[in-house]
Amino acid sequence: MRQLRLGKDAMDRDWAEPELDLGVVAAHAGYSRYHFIRAFKEAYGETPGQYLTHRRIERAEEMLRGADLSVTEICHLVGFSSLGSFSAGFKARTGLTPSEYRAKHVGRGAALIPGCYAMLWAGGFPTATLEKRRGGRPVYGDGDQQEAASPDRSAES
Repeated sequence: MRQLRLGKDAMDRDWAEPELDLGVVAAHAGYSRYHFIRAFKEAYGETPGQYLTHRRIERAEEMLRGADLSVTEICHLVGFSSLGSFSAGFKARTGLTPSEYRAKHVGRGAALIPGCYAMLWAGGFPTATLEKRRGGRPVYGDGDQQEAASPDRSAES
């Protein structure tokens, strides 16, 4: 059971990572992929994929209620790579589309958090940030400082 909990903890911790897949989670638990699926379902009553989808949809529900972000932005922030699979899974779990859910639940509590703050808190879109850092290009804002420091570029402006 301890090994299964390691895999479950990895899903609870890294739920927003689109690259999180069965192989990675099973490796955390020290199981083969197929043995992990069987053992996880026996212990928790659902497959690891179902569990991860439920966690992501729960986070999306929170964001739809509290953040002023588009459904597409929320879809990507919670780890889905496809808006269609996000919407279908969301509707299957809640009985409402993400837009219907937002319309029904917004206004029941605190004001919406501005999207820019929610994106800052969530770290932006993971793929864009990772691509910039892997490619050796400057991270957002770094390029502006380099341009200001370069006399050739400031003379051209």
